[in-house]
Amino acid sequence: MRILAVSDEESNALWSERAREFSPDVIISCGDLRKDYLEFLLTVINAPLLYVFGNHDSDGPEGGICIDGCAVKFGGVRFLGLGGSMRYREGRNMYTEGEMFRRYLRSWPSIRRSGGVDVLVSHAPPKGYGDLEDIAHRGFKTFNKIMNKYRPKYMLHGHVHPSYGRIKREHIHESGTRILNVCGYRIIDIH
Repeated sequence: MRILAVSDEESNALWSERAREFSPDVIISCGDLRKDYLEFLLTVINAPLLYVFGNHDSDGPEGGICIDGCAVKFGGVRFLGLGGSMRYREGRNMYTEGEMFRRYLRSWPSIRRSGGVDVLVSHAPPKGYGDLEDIAHRGFKTFNKIMNKYRPKYMLHGHVHPSYGRIKREHIHESGTRILNVCGYRIIDIH
């Protein structure tokens, strides 16, 4: 399965008819992208779009499938979506560590129905793997618990932009999960 993962920053390479040349089977949005950009990708690429909310999102793109707070199986791959960021002010799609953990607990029935997790999709990174010290960009410990329990092959996130400094865009979690910061876009082939 080929995934086009996008997050946070629009890419000129995708804002054209040439976007279809990537030939993804599915588009995954990790949040904080404008609806018209995501709807353009849906139209031009003609592949399903699964998405979670970023801390700046208010609603999802028309035609997309929201996986925020649940697990879904698509093309034989099991995705778990948990969007949002650490709460740093009042607003939508921001959570304390306890609130994110409770969101994860509420997703258990859908994880059970899916039979596990192959790809964890979030907006924020996990604690200690590509996050920053400021509260707005701090990662969630809950994601580490999920990776230790289900050992997904990948975790895809955004939120920490490369323009913030020397950002390492890929990490290997202690569980073996490959953690990818997909700000902008990234192509991932899952075998």
